[in-house]
Amino acid sequence: MNLTLWIVAGLLAALSLFSGATKAFLPKSKLDESTDWTESASAGFVRTLGGLEILAAAGLILPAALDIAPVMVPVTAVCWILLMIGGMITHARYRHYKNVALCLVLLAVAAFVAWGRFGPESFTG
Repeated sequence: MNLTLWIVAGLLAALSLFSGATKAFLPKSKLDESTDWTESASAGFVRTLGGLEILAAAGLILPAALDIAPVMVPVTAVCWILLMIGGMITHARYRHYKNVALCLVLLAVAAFVAWGRFGPESFTG
């Protein structure tokens, strides 16, 4: 179970890092070409969202890997859940139902990490 949680958290962190870097470093005009929700969002909001996703990637791995406040791993997973709820709401407004489904899957993955790290495979136990 511990190995499974590490793998799942690592995959979620990799996805979060890629998604966050895209939002944080790609010009907003390029993002606007690929998705319409960024057209109505300010550049600052999109960059902030990207920064939060990069921080989530770090928070899912580094606290446990460095053994510095490992309780931050499940806390980060809960924050990812909240981020995915926001993503689901945003994508539903634009009728991007495939993206809503993707956010729901990522929410479930983060819930699994939070459950596992708060519960049976806690770093504090």
